[in-house]
Amino acid sequence: MSTPLHLHEDRLFPADPAVRQIARRLYAEVRDLPIISPHGHTDPQWFAGNAPFSNATELLLAPDHYLFRMLYSQGLDLNELGVGSRRGPSSANPREAWRKFAANFYLFNGTPSWLWLNYVFAKVFGLTVRLEPSTADHYFDVIGAKLAQDAFRPRALFERFNIEVIATTESPVDTLEHHHKIQSSGWKGRVVTAYRPDAVIDPEHEQFKDALKRFAEITGEDVYSWKGYLNAHRKRRADFMKAGATSTDHGHPTAATADLSDADAQRLFDKVAKGQATAADAELFRAAMLVEMAKMSVDDGLVMQIHPGAFRNHNRWLFDTFGRDKGADIPERTEYVQALRPLLDRFGNSKTLGIILFTLDETVYSRELAPLAGHYPALKLGPSWWFHDSPEGMLRFREYTTETAGFYNTVGFNDDTRAFLSIPARHDLARRVDCVYLSRLVAEHRIDEDGAAQVVRDLAYRLPKQAYKL
Repeated sequence: MSTPLHLHEDRLFPADPAVRQIARRLYAEVRDLPIISPHGHTDPQWFAGNAPFSNATELLLAPDHYLFRMLYSQGLDLNELGVGSRRGPSSANPREAWRKFAANFYLFNGTPSWLWLNYVFAKVFGLTVRLEPSTADHYFDVIGAKLAQDAFRPRALFERFNIEVIATTESPVDTLEHHHKIQSSGWKGRVVTAYRPDAVIDPEHEQFKDALKRFAEITGEDVYSWKGYLNAHRKRRADFMKAGATSTDHGHPTAATADLSDADAQRLFDKVAKGQATAADAELFRAAMLVEMAKMSVDDGLVMQIHPGAFRNHNRWLFDTFGRDKGADIPERTEYVQALRPLLDRFGNSKTLGIILFTLDETVYSRELAPLAGHYPALKLGPSWWFHDSPEGMLRFREYTTETAGFYNTVGFNDDTRAFLSIPARHDLARRVDCVYLSRLVAEHRIDEDGAAQVVRDLAYRLPKQAYKL
């Protein structure tokens, strides 16, 4: 007999009845607010073409590295889960892949993925029994039948989810054709892009050589000269802004920045362009380019997002076989105080430049990031992110940063996801956790309830719009 699927209305709220009542009242303030999704990785082609999604495996399982990294850790084969490799699409039957997922869904007990997926199953698809081996085919059939309906096409779901704006992320060598198609379609949904230049900034990126060549072709600039290379960035940033971009996005290994003289920058770039850069040169070039990107942001107004600290593709065999973004990126210790000083010496006192910092190293929340953001006008703290995008991670973020940085040197929540259907689940979880934190402050008479209600509304809606200029 199948087990009922039930999402408790008070999930995540405090066990203490009095504090729970406060959390309920605060949650009522934000439950129905529009979703601002200022940083993510959904595919703009979904919204441009508005084609129906195919099946449960291809929509919910195969693109989601949160899911298959756990399954891989338990010995499951990624190809058998529907994950494509460098050789091409997976050879797995989608229904069989889904059955394997259902048989192992218990692995996600206690994880945020369990919360997100059960929200999607219950709220989006109306499923009333839990995902387990005996219900795998029922799930696959119900989801498949609903995905064939017009009400489950990407644009209809965008509107159903009450998304006001969503940002995708593209590289400088992307044509942005899907964004242009959305803009000319007459559809009212707001889908914007963000400028992610890592592939043409990081000499150690496996795509760097080919991306640089394409960068030259798409901009018409001599990107092998320092002047032409910088002009190419300016051109592409302008193109991205026409496609709605309000931000840039920088995923460097460290937070290092460097403010080089023009002559030193020219000499360093010459080594990079000729393929002669050492590992130290590559790190210095990335550091220098963060300052160059900041210079351009002062001119064009794009908000900078800096999210360092991931050792990318730690599993060499997995990377060689399946490619990037397959769950093998691992957090590292990250230092910010000294690393950001060159950038902050130059731009930290700006009241117009916006720099949003993220981290995968929670040890720096109270020691480095909160004091920095609590002082420099240009800095804001991004939310708990990636490995810490969880109830406990979000609470730790608030506990470690609020005393020093307050709420208003943070930027609310962003979902940072490729899993489109999980977006309302993720925002709902973040809103609930902020209500939990604030309800405790109210119960302890550290803030009054009216003030807490204002804060939670701002965290859910106003602060992300303001920080990202949306």
